[in-house]
Amino acid sequence: MRIALLEDELEQAQHIQSILSEKGHDCDSFATGQSFLGAVLHRSYDLIILDWQIPDMTGIEVLESVRAHLDWPVPAVFLTQRDSESDIVRALDAGADDYIAKPARAAELVARINALARRTHPESDKESLVYGPFEVNTNQRSIQLHGAPLTLTDKDFDLTLFLFQNQGRLLTREVLLERVWGLTRDINTRTVDTHMSRLRRRLGLNPENGFRIKTIYQRGYRLEAVKPGETSEAVNERAANA
Repeated sequence: MRIALLEDELEQAQHIQSILSEKGHDCDSFATGQSFLGAVLHRSYDLIILDWQIPDMTGIEVLESVRAHLDWPVPAVFLTQRDSESDIVRALDAGADDYIAKPARAAELVARINALARRTHPESDKESLVYGPFEVNTNQRSIQLHGAPLTLTDKDFDLTLFLFQNQGRLLTREVLLERVWGLTRDINTRTVDTHMSRLRRRLGLNPENGFRIKTIYQRGYRLEAVKPGETSEAVNERAANA
């Protein structure tokens, strides 16, 4: 997973990054609330970890801002020295999904993060996934629309599955290249644009089939569910108010 960590103590941040890296997670660390928000609201992370006491604002304020402005409910974990019942309740009420007291125990931290990931994508281990008229078979790596098989390349299949599993979530071009293509540097984001244009045609992603790919200017793409008969204006208004 791609994880954003808010921790102002360098040694603590490096320790947590090391734990997560050993388990295959990619963790970016930030020392201030503003820098953390700037990254989380403009990139695409699978999970966030928050300290409570940081220099410029509280972890609660950071989480409230994330919940108010991010377009999907990213899983959030508090990792802090504050462990009173009232603090835990306050964090959960603000939108935290879990709460861990410092010092972080490696096995527990990883287990809790993995549990959150499973709750966020409960269908990830299933062989057959259904999204409206689309049926995805992950073992056969095939997709059917209204029962008719679609002709897709391997990369088109990977991209389609990732979009369906993250529908409603803004996915930057960089994240798509990293998660679908496995590229992290010297990347050409036109690759994503070319594939998205092709997917729109090959998958029939239009209101009649219940989905559309929304281009977010200078940021990336979002797969959105469209209700039968819903206009594009209504979809835009619903996304803006989400």
